[in-house]
Amino acid sequence: MARKTDAETEEFLRPIAQELGLELLEAKWSTRGGELSLSVTVDRKGGVDLDILEKFHHAVDGPLDEFDPTEGKPYTLNCSSAGLDRPFRTERDFLRHLGEKVEIRLYAPEEGKKVFEGELISYSGETAVIATEQGERSFPKEKIAKASLFIEI
Repeated sequence: MARKTDAETEEFLRPIAQELGLELLEAKWSTRGGELSLSVTVDRKGGVDLDILEKFHHAVDGPLDEFDPTEGKPYTLNCSSAGLDRPFRTERDFLRHLGEKVEIRLYAPEEGKKVFEGELISYSGETAVIATEQGERSFPKEKIAKASLFIEI
């Protein structure tokens, strides 16, 4: 089935998201049971609620019909927020959370620990640096199993 790529779809949707004060994190096409769907993930400082998601869905619905990403084939549009516990997947994810408290989970323990919490102070694409209560800690990307915002319970 011919359709636009994820990257083409993201490029098309990004300005619409920006007009609403949102950051487009991802637009991903998938097929389940022969059904095609487009999942779009957005975020903004302070979070995204259902009203904002509904507003975004309505804002992209008409333009997507004109963009015709599936060459007339039916698809389902799913719009969602990033969620507080969404893992950082890209360099952009790390950079947008600079200065915020994060949780870094490692594949293997260092100094007897696999989980570290602290303020994300830098990310180079290869290494994440956080400020912990014990001082600065650097973690090479290949040792990080999961990085996400710290959620205080």
